[in-house]
Amino acid sequence: MRVGRIPYINCFPVYGAIDRGIVPLDGTLIDGVPTALNELMATGLLDVSVISAIEYARAPHRYLLLPDLAISCDGPVRSVLLFSRLPADELNGRQVIVSTSSMTSVALLQLLFDDVWRCRPEFVPGNAELADVGGASQCEDAARLVIGDAALHLSQAKGALPFEGSAPYPYVYDLGAEWKQWTGLPFVFAVWVASRTVPAVKALGVHASLIASRDWGLENIELVAAHASEVTGFPTHVCEQYLTGLDYALSYEHLAGLTDFFRRLVGAGRVPNGTLAFLSAA
Repeated sequence: MRVGRIPYINCFPVYGAIDRGIVPLDGTLIDGVPTALNELMATGLLDVSVISAIEYARAPHRYLLLPDLAISCDGPVRSVLLFSRLPADELNGRQVIVSTSSMTSVALLQLLFDDVWRCRPEFVPGNAELADVGGASQCEDAARLVIGDAALHLSQAKGALPFEGSAPYPYVYDLGAEWKQWTGLPFVFAVWVASRTVPAVKALGVHASLIASRDWGLENIELVAAHASEVTGFPTHVCEQYLTGLDYALSYEHLAGLTDFFRRLVGAGRVPNGTLAFLSAA
């Protein structure tokens, strides 16, 4: 079994016990940013993986959702941020650099511009790496979407001016918080899926391992946060605050947020209408 994993620290609670050999996994872990894992799942090069929520919405006929497993937030997410030189509702016609690593974040940003900020910027695919963001003061972009550990690093800056020197982006928007204020619902950024071509018994075995590892990670979040601190250089308490602000379940409330996101995407003509289908033990 080929099992996909995002290398950002937001996945550490799910894979921590597997990495330590505490929970066995009948498969090989393959790392990749969300868009890379989306492509590997779509082309049949992975059997089970975490993927962008929008990838499921685009092709529900390919996948079965793994129950009770997702990456979501109910308010600020801290790792999906829009940095802007102007207020968001003044970006009409301006260039907005969007991360090529997470299509769910880009889709959410588009909905926010359409329905909340009510303006139409020019979206330009770009790099979400910290070095690229830090050197962006010479660029002509008006705003920039940053995700993952790079966004978390910038979110630790004091005040609303996260860059040293010229501080070119004085406005910072946390997309998780913006969604919550808009809809009152949690936002699901990523889900775990199995390919419909994989034998159910094998997919169920991987799912059981992921759930057991997730439960261990949440019960030992201090150890997971310490590991995240070693990898990123962030203080341990910052990592723990970030990880405990995320939710790794897929409850009724999370599903309400997920289906509301999908409903809005369908209404905007960005994904086909579909249904949620789950991996079943039956």
